[in-house]
Amino acid sequence: MPHSPARPGSRASRTGISRPPSTRESRAGRSSLVERAYAEVRRRILDNEYAPAQQVLEGELADTLGMSRTPLREALVRLQNENFVQLIPRHGMRVVPLSLQGLRDMYEVLTALELAAIERLARTRPGGEILAPLDSALDEMEAAARTRDFDAWVRADERFHRTLIDLCGNPRLAAMAFTLWDQGHRARVTTVRLRPSLRPSNREHRAVVDAIRRGNWREARTQHTRHRARTSQEILDLLERTRMGSV
Repeated sequence: MPHSPARPGSRASRTGISRPPSTRESRAGRSSLVERAYAEVRRRILDNEYAPAQQVLEGELADTLGMSRTPLREALVRLQNENFVQLIPRHGMRVVPLSLQGLRDMYEVLTALELAAIERLARTRPGGEILAPLDSALDEMEAAARTRDFDAWVRADERFHRTLIDLCGNPRLAAMAFTLWDQGHRARVTTVRLRPSLRPSNREHRAVVDAIRRGNWREARTQHTRHRARTSQEILDLLERTRMGSV
């Protein structure tokens, strides 16, 4: 008797038999599927839906994303090159744990880029209209801190930093800083609920913007240097104390 095709989630599917690409996949094109797989797996890693050191089987991941393994593998190779995952032959992927030394190195470079962006912006003495997006993000950060809405605070904090860098008008600097910022996202999401208070960060952000508004680039740099030194050490200490980061 002819065998009926294996259903998704059936034993045949779980044993690793690859499904042929569907008609929908063919229409969409492999490149778009690779991009979708890359973006979705990366998002789940950054948001800690896939925790550091977690292992996910390739077949399970393909079923979750609703695609064949071919575009998924290409996306995973790209994520491995960016040090988000480690590919394990015949066993899918393993999320690369947070590295304390890697985070220290990242914060050092990110701080230098942010200071350059802050000085460049402050020297232009930007008006209220230009700084309005920063003020808006700060207002949201303060509201989120009052209600202890940690997810909202992380989103507003990220918008603040990305806007601050973007306003400097140097797209190459911004591209490098955004890449580093993404690499630190997991550490922020992991530790935000463990930090003693978010209000010091809000005050420090406000001090940086006030100095930029006055065109005092030296004061803006000083305030941001202090902020980065304090918050990066706080995050690293929390990761080390809770053993969520590797040396």
